[in-house]
Amino acid sequence: MKLEFPAAPEIKLNPHAPAGITEEGVFEGYASLFDEPDLSQDVVRRGAFSESLARRGAGNIRMLWQHDPAQPIGTWTTIREDARGLFVRGRLNLAVARAREVHALMRDGAIDGLSIGYRVRRAGKDRRRGQRILEKLDLWEISVVTFPMLPAARVSQIKDGSDRLAAAIRRAADRLFPRPAF
Repeated sequence: MKLEFPAAPEIKLNPHAPAGITEEGVFEGYASLFDEPDLSQDVVRRGAFSESLARRGAGNIRMLWQHDPAQPIGTWTTIREDARGLFVRGRLNLAVARAREVHALMRDGAIDGLSIGYRVRRAGKDRRRGQRILEKLDLWEISVVTFPMLPAARVSQIKDGSDRLAAAIRRAADRLFPRPAF
């Protein structure tokens, strides 16, 4: 699902989201994975977020519910690129009613998707594979979502020792959203 906004921001929903969350609302996962096509055949390259992160830092990237700018639900404490993708760690603001609902749904395993909202600064095409190659992105928000565009973008750990819960959620997500064979 791609939403259209003025000034051409883009949103990528990823069905692989946060799997672990503490009682305090802390969780982590990957909001984007490098060199892995999403459901619309967009591929993010390593380094695509580096300039945006250097300029904004984690504190200026918003945590939203389902990409709704009227529903901020917490803050990102860590956002960084690593060899795998865009790693994130955040904390739900449990003083906010929607964040408490999201917290309960995450702990129950009902939602675990992460999705990025960005503007494309530089992209290319791989015509042979039918893919858009995203080389430079202006990241402006990361949302907790029900259905991410990149099925592997998931919460991977809720900081409470619930590794078995995280593994179960990942297995369920893989059954529901199998990765396409290329």
